[in-house]
Amino acid sequence: MSVSLPQHCPMTQFDVEDDCLLIGGMPLTRLAEQIGRTPFYAYDRQIMTRTVERLRRTLPEEIKLHYAVKANPKPDVVGHMASITDGLDVASAGELEVAVGAGTPRECISFAGPGKTHGELARAVAEGIVINMESERELTILTQLATETGTRPQVAIRVNPDFELKTSGMKMAGGPKPFGVDAERVPAMLDALANQPLDFRGFHIFSGSQNLRPEAICEAQQRTVELAVELAGHAHTSIRMLNIGGGFGIPYFPGDAPLALEPIAENLGELLPVVRKNLPDAELVIELGRYLVAESGIYVCQVLDRKISRGEVFLITDGGLHHHLAASGNFGQVIRKNYPVVVGNRVTGAAREKASVVGPLCTPLDLLADRMDLARAEPGDLIVVFQSGAYGLTASPTAFLSHPAPAEVLL
Repeated sequence: MSVSLPQHCPMTQFDVEDDCLLIGGMPLTRLAEQIGRTPFYAYDRQIMTRTVERLRRTLPEEIKLHYAVKANPKPDVVGHMASITDGLDVASAGELEVAVGAGTPRECISFAGPGKTHGELARAVAEGIVINMESERELTILTQLATETGTRPQVAIRVNPDFELKTSGMKMAGGPKPFGVDAERVPAMLDALANQPLDFRGFHIFSGSQNLRPEAICEAQQRTVELAVELAGHAHTSIRMLNIGGGFGIPYFPGDAPLALEPIAENLGELLPVVRKNLPDAELVIELGRYLVAESGIYVCQVLDRKISRGEVFLITDGGLHHHLAASGNFGQVIRKNYPVVVGNRVTGAAREKASVVGPLCTPLDLLADRMDLARAEPGDLIVVFQSGAYGLTASPTAFLSHPAPAEVLL
């Protein structure tokens, strides 16, 4: 039995038994007993594996899949993703340490992000990973480090194209951006690279994230390949790596539908001959974070109190925005919309009601569900927020009001 929610996309990734959600095959109530406290995040590795397997079946086999560690940097999660994908992409020295600890080959780890410190670049050079340069400053520092260490660092250029991934949740390209090197400045940077002791690998072109429209993703991929071919004409060596980003979204809100992979696969199949002809040495990489892990995770908190205020039901829990900022609507939403939420130990529930789920913080922003149709809940029941495997705990202000941090488990 899958979980059906009014207006939300059904949560088919988890089973339900005796009206209780199963995580990793275990009833939620038993899992909560084993953990010994709430709130907590729980991630199901089998769901992650099934997601990767679905991509492998659908996309052309030549495509390499990389996991963006920023989506969920829990070491156990990264270790599992490292075992089923082709590489890891990191955005800080802390994430780099986790990636290296996962045993990923150094040439399969890349480091992107604006504002890398000298120390981070030095660490990346020492580890021998691929560094996606985001500015001319980084090129200068890496050249100096190469000379000082007698090494030949592996580098790529992150390009800020003059187009964006339309309708994406976060636009990371097109127009003035802090990310990458403007496309029109890349030829000069390639000239500056020519005589430096750096091993140039290729380009990283990331346009946006969280997109549910395959036609928008296809258009961005087409334009990305065209731009890469154009820029390759200015390179002094062959292009061996082309990271075309990701952008694959998942359904969070009422009205969202799962992303259709088939049109994207067909489009990539048409682009591969173009890549083979013009960039014959290039490995084509898709970098995904949220899409690989978000649906595998839940956030669980316990109802502490049930209050009626002027006719409306409020379920007061021990969790909230300090643990799950995104679900509260304060992580990029312009107009707040509900994540899919259920009472995890009364998924269907004989009695239903409209209720709001709030946390213990002294702010009206501490809202996990706003007047949702839920099973009637009492103190001790467990509230579950789905789609919580990405940008959950590490994207939240855990120090706010000094409440304890939640637990995390991988099943």
